Amino acid sequence: MINKLECNIGNETLVFETGRMAKQANGAVFATYGGSAVIATACCSATPTEGLDFVPLTVEYSEKYYAAGKIPGGFIKRETKPKDREILVSRIIDRPMRPLFHKEFGREIQIVPTCISADQINPPDVIAANAASAAVHISDIPFEGPIGCVRVALVDGTYIVNPTYEQIERAKLEIVVAGTAVGITMVEGGSHEASEEEMIQAIETAKEPISRICATIEELRRLVGKEKLALAPLSVELNNKEEIRAYAHELLSKALFTKVKQERAKAVAQAIAAVKEKFEASLTDEIQQKLFSNLMDELQYEILRSSILDKGLRVDGRGLEDIRPITCEIGVLPRTHGSALFTRGETQVLAVTTLGTVFDEQIFDDIEGDRRERFMLHYNFPPFSVGEVGRLGTGRREIGHGDLARRSIEPMLPPKEKFPYTIRVVAEVLESNGSSSMATVCSSSMSLMHAGVPVSRPVAGIAMGLITDETRYAVLSDILGDEDHLGDMDFKVAGTKEGITGFQMDIKISSVSTEILRKALDQAKRGRLHILSVMEKTISAPQSEISPFAPQVLSARIDPEKIGLVIGPAGKNIKALSEKYDVQINVEEDGALTVYGKDRKSTFDARDAILGMVEEPEVGKIYTGTVKRIMDFGAFVEILPGREGLCHISRLAKGRVEKVTDVLKEGDSIQVKLMEIDHLGRLNLAAIDSLDANGEAPQRQARSEGRSSDHGRESRPLRKDARRER
Repeated sequence: MINKLECNIGNETLVFETGRMAKQANGAVFATYGGSAVIATACCSATPTEGLDFVPLTVEYSEKYYAAGKIPGGFIKRETKPKDREILVSRIIDRPMRPLFHKEFGREIQIVPTCISADQINPPDVIAANAASAAVHISDIPFEGPIGCVRVALVDGTYIVNPTYEQIERAKLEIVVAGTAVGITMVEGGSHEASEEEMIQAIETAKEPISRICATIEELRRLVGKEKLALAPLSVELNNKEEIRAYAHELLSKALFTKVKQERAKAVAQAIAAVKEKFEASLTDEIQQKLFSNLMDELQYEILRSSILDKGLRVDGRGLEDIRPITCEIGVLPRTHGSALFTRGETQVLAVTTLGTVFDEQIFDDIEGDRRERFMLHYNFPPFSVGEVGRLGTGRREIGHGDLARRSIEPMLPPKEKFPYTIRVVAEVLESNGSSSMATVCSSSMSLMHAGVPVSRPVAGIAMGLITDETRYAVLSDILGDEDHLGDMDFKVAGTKEGITGFQMDIKISSVSTEILRKALDQAKRGRLHILSVMEKTISAPQSEISPFAPQVLSARIDPEKIGLVIGPAGKNIKALSEKYDVQINVEEDGALTVYGKDRKSTFDARDAILGMVEEPEVGKIYTGTVKRIMDFGAFVEILPGREGLCHISRLAKGRVEKVTDVLKEGDSIQVKLMEIDHLGRLNLAAIDSLDANGEAPQRQARSEGRSSDHGRESRPLRKDARRER
């Protein structure tokens, strides 16, 4: 039986349908919004695994090219590995849903939202998040949902729910917000220096439509929902639990407040080992050892949280708002175009900027259409950054953190017309103990300025945490890795002195109040301004010149109707220019010209040659031309590439010239003034040496020679006279 429910969100209707497609999945929902559609399925494994201390959840969002009526580009004509965009959307779906699953369920869960129709108007990512939530909620998988998800944009002073692509392009602020009927659990987005109040209002705007989406999904579950499967909690208790708790509490209370991360980890491991050794006889099997490990985690959670709430004391001895010591360096690498090293406590990131040409732009072939990106930020998190051994590679974490940093910095970059370079920043995390993504923002901002990229303002980032109980809460500035793991919120804010540029919030509890959110934003602003003040002591503005190792780039604009003249037949002209000056030349359809060269002189020479090709001769202007041909009656001088004019013999000098060859030869350089352009478009020139004090040319003397009718041949009367003389 097919069931369908609708709710109005923004300017379109969100439709949930189930019972027609993918009926063998545990749960399946087909969701449409405008002309965009997503089918989301949820499945779980047949048998549980007891004692799991995590939720084995995977979210695999994908976009099919046929959704937009496209065939994949390149040699492989089918969808292959996930694109970065698909991974980012998978993370948006995963993060608000993961805390709502039960560890005791013990089964692998796989959610597969697939975009199968794209109208190029309404982004499918929020549709996929809602479809995934509905698919799980109506399934037999235990889930403390549902969640709803919307996008909010601030366009021309108005908050718009689920804006179109066109509205997103014009937005000052754009965020994706997810939450339950109780409150917000996830926010991600960016802005052009939005204020804290504007960010809060955007989040508040999302609450009502999210509540309506959740109510619609609840109604769908009431109609077709399956009975939930049973959880699989461990049926045994830890032997000597209270004795172990009491003994371990004292040891862990000392070990957990060791200030240095590696020493703290070592102290905690020794404390746990001592407890385990004392009660080894009780830990008789694998289940007992799992329960013991769970108890040790619970104790650390309780000790750290109570210390913060009761004493305002954190594991490294800082107060709630204290920022760890910061050091900044630039120019740490001698041969790169720009580099910076940012260290905050035990988190350290090296950022390296490379400037390239338009030919280095990232090309995307996706369902939104082919597009190019001139700014790339790649984040690397090698295992040695946390003192571990592991595989090197780019995972979902690297892609997600790199995108957050990119989104935070991009609003401050100059437009392509002002700075026609392709920009790539690589952030190498060398040490990590809390918020390497925000350290990436800081180091990348300094690296760009060191490279001479004219950014509007420096950008810094800070990660905030939250600890709550039934009646109290504490907001933490610049959280450590332990505080992130044991806290109730991971809240990252990046921006300038003027406002917020990047934003990401994940809530591990049911929701946070507006009061807590406002306090966290205000506290984050104070922390951000402090970090910026430290950064500015090292570099406060972009360097005036780019690195000598970077390519030279010059831009100009030409008449679009003359692009063909520059390119030439089969690209002959542009290829010849590229070879002659050893440069790369790019001409856009709108006439935007960019020339890339290895050195300054060749780049300027190539640009001037191209501009000369398309320049219109101007009467009264003085040109330095080259003598191309000599005739009895004068010389043909090229004043612009491909544009010749006649300098009559009577206008070569102030006195009488008997023969042109007496004063000129082919290949000579001569300064001439363009006196007129006749009705046939022919150029009449006069040598500068022939002009009087007023810049006027002498009147032509009557001679037996006449001017050619086409500047390239003698006139017919001259040919007749020549035959008579012969």
